[in-house]
Amino acid sequence: MQLFSKCMSINTSHLHLLLISRQSSLLGKWRSVTLAIYYHIKNRDANRSLDIFDERSHPLTREKVPEEYFKHDPEHKFIYRFVRTLFSAAQLTAECAIVTLVYLERLLTYAEIDICPTNWKRIVLGAILLASKVWDDQAVWNVDYCQILKDITVEDMNEMERHFLELLQFNINVPASVYAKYYFDLRSLADDNNLNFLFAPLSKERAQNLEAISRLCEDKDLCRAAMRRSFSADNFIGIQRSKAILS
Repeated sequence: MQLFSKCMSINTSHLHLLLISRQSSLLGKWRSVTLAIYYHIKNRDANRSLDIFDERSHPLTREKVPEEYFKHDPEHKFIYRFVRTLFSAAQLTAECAIVTLVYLERLLTYAEIDICPTNWKRIVLGAILLASKVWDDQAVWNVDYCQILKDITVEDMNEMERHFLELLQFNINVPASVYAKYYFDLRSLADDNNLNFLFAPLSKERAQNLEAISRLCEDKDLCRAAMRRSFSADNFIGIQRSKAILS
């Protein structure tokens, strides 16, 4: 019995260390991604935006936000807290953080807009919505995010996501090569800013899974047809994921 108790103690301690290691990995990845977002805001050339992402037109909270808030760039810690809240509550993976950044930067390029004080929260939220559905095995749907952000409606969430998809020209594929580039860029950013980056590259299985989903996501005709028939992005991506699993 004493030996059994000792083994149980060792196993429990080992599990605790694994959980701490995993949490450190997540925190490091979130900090790197949010730092990249912070520099996008800080180094922008202008304040080009679209109404659907403007927090003044589509607030995320019922509390009135002072106009002065939108005149100053957010500090990195505020961006980090916002992202950490969403990822922790939705239990999203560290890999999803990288795909979030891919979609965010793709939006800025395709839509020719800037991420700035008035729109950064809604742009980040839109990128997380798509990334969580494409990447995570247990997708979090829009109604679930409404439980996290209590004052936003499902209708607003759906509308923002539809606009996000259209502005991306339905290009939500993320090949393993693109993922790898972002992984090493974020690791370099972490090194330059003395941040821990303990997350390992994609495993072979996860890379193959990402490639399979990416190939299906290249079928833009299916996505456009789904949108014309008023399917939500939830339904479209759910169809894509089902096909990937069955293939």
